[in-house]
Amino acid sequence: MSFLIQFKNYFSASLTPDQRQELKKLLNFRFRGLQNYLYQVLIGSDLKALADIYGTDKWGSHFYAQHYETHFSPFRRSKLNILEIGVGGYENPKEGGESLRMWRTYFPNANIFGIDIHDKTYHDERRIKTFKGSQVDNDFLDSVIKEIGQIDIVIDDGSHINAHVIHTFKYLFPRINCKWYVIEDIQTSYWTDDYGGTSEDLNNLGTTMGFFKYLVDGLNYLEYKLEGYQPTYFDLHIIAIYFYHNMIFIQKGLNNQ
Repeated sequence: MSFLIQFKNYFSASLTPDQRQELKKLLNFRFRGLQNYLYQVLIGSDLKALADIYGTDKWGSHFYAQHYETHFSPFRRSKLNILEIGVGGYENPKEGGESLRMWRTYFPNANIFGIDIHDKTYHDERRIKTFKGSQVDNDFLDSVIKEIGQIDIVIDDGSHINAHVIHTFKYLFPRINCKWYVIEDIQTSYWTDDYGGTSEDLNNLGTTMGFFKYLVDGLNYLEYKLEGYQPTYFDLHIIAIYFYHNMIFIQKGLNNQ
């Protein structure tokens, strides 16, 4: 084992959460390039540690990083275009962006794009670009697709309003040749106020969970005993759906075998 790998393993294991926060404070905006390089070398593929250091809620507040590692680690070094809906920080242009920088470090050869309803261009830098617009504005989504081109991964961490989540998926999924489409914070499926969810009708197709549970049967459409059944786009192009606590992974491909 090389000295660099030994040092990297020691460094990652030896940092306490408080020390990680102090390191984060030391590396301010002026040194983000150095920050990204150091984190790649010293921590590398440990997404949980990266989430902690960058201050995202993908580990700690939520426990999403472990599931991302399960599905994303095999192609971590691939050349990818990753689109995350929701930059964070609400109306403050200088707040948010933590997960964009986390993804840039975790995927060293990827370009990271973010969508937010507020202007977040403050966070634009090497391999990170943001767009201002709504996730339910089809014209805006078309312009984003046109500028990015191939989109390999979509992560919806946007408004979490059920109607928005479903609309964005229905519009984007058929229009991009992505490998994965991920939705976070699906607990809003059960929240009535502001989010349009329900805890009473768990099969309500107007909720994120209800909608994606409905799509599960389509994985087996070839087995239907329904004369003349015409498979939907989702039947034909979803090859797996993974449900975790408060998140869903949808894998895209040709569902013909």
